[in-house]
Amino acid sequence: MNRFIVLVGILCLFSCGGNPSGLVRNENSGAALGTSYNLIYLAQGEMNLQKQVDSVFDAINHSLSTYIPASDISKINRGDSTLVVDHMFREVFELSQEVNKATNGYFDPTVGVLVNAWGFGPEKQIQMDSARVDSLLQFVGFDKVRLSEANTITKSNPNIYFDFNAIAKGYSIDRLAKLMDANGIKNYLLEVGGELVAKGQNQIKQKPWIVGIDDPTVENERKLKTTIRLENRALASSGNYRHFREDPVTGVKYVHTIDPTTGFTKNANTLAATVLADNCAKADAYATSFMAMDLDQVLKLLTVKRELEAYLIFIDEKGDIHEFMTPGFKVLVAKN
Repeated sequence: MNRFIVLVGILCLFSCGGNPSGLVRNENSGAALGTSYNLIYLAQGEMNLQKQVDSVFDAINHSLSTYIPASDISKINRGDSTLVVDHMFREVFELSQEVNKATNGYFDPTVGVLVNAWGFGPEKQIQMDSARVDSLLQFVGFDKVRLSEANTITKSNPNIYFDFNAIAKGYSIDRLAKLMDANGIKNYLLEVGGELVAKGQNQIKQKPWIVGIDDPTVENERKLKTTIRLENRALASSGNYRHFREDPVTGVKYVHTIDPTTGFTKNANTLAATVLADNCAKADAYATSFMAMDLDQVLKLLTVKRELEAYLIFIDEKGDIHEFMTPGFKVLVAKN
């Protein structure tokens, strides 16, 4: 099944009021990349960009989907070193390299061999123990791959397996935003699997775009933890509270977050991370990284990466729930 992991789930979209602007609300929704999408864009008249939207998703799949055998990434994973990757693969590779360095290796798309082994990818799951993890770690490390000027990929070991799923969903929204910009649309709210990009405002309602963030402590239903105003920013969320695999014999829960530095799945004290950035691919990558990092590492990084804003929900050693917001995130919280 062509499935990109949904890290937190669908964020709610809100608006209210009249329509003094004369703009028309247009909307495309459906399923893509193994999740759902909802695109809202305001224009002077009715528009339907469905064919162009479908083309964006098709291009993303052809380049980056590990669930499609004929995709570029699948061919590279099978050992093709002559394939010339497209500009999308290059952009995702270069941003991944940047985030990998900034997070000291906690974001690493070469973790794919471990994603598969733990049963979270398209390949066959295997029985994991310390010895098996150690044997697979030799195939993990972004310093072991290279993108040439000719746009070909070189791997130090043919068993290295790329998995861009933790950034591709965010990147797909950035591509959709470029589509909206190319069509002259100045006000839109785009959502794919809970990740969002907003531009302008909801001019029909004369209000900012307002988005909701799930409460990670509520497992059996969706409840909002907070809402924020989102304008000319991208948002991505990650959490380990709903997406796990439970061993039917032992009952042990394995979360989908894998620590590339140890090779094991990680149950950190961070329950959820929401990140704001200038593009959704970057927000997606950092939100995923924050779930693998220790909380103190995340807080330290946020003091350096001032272009990021974040909202963290975490649990202390006593089991109490706490929240942390960067100042720039806090000012965006919507007032009731």
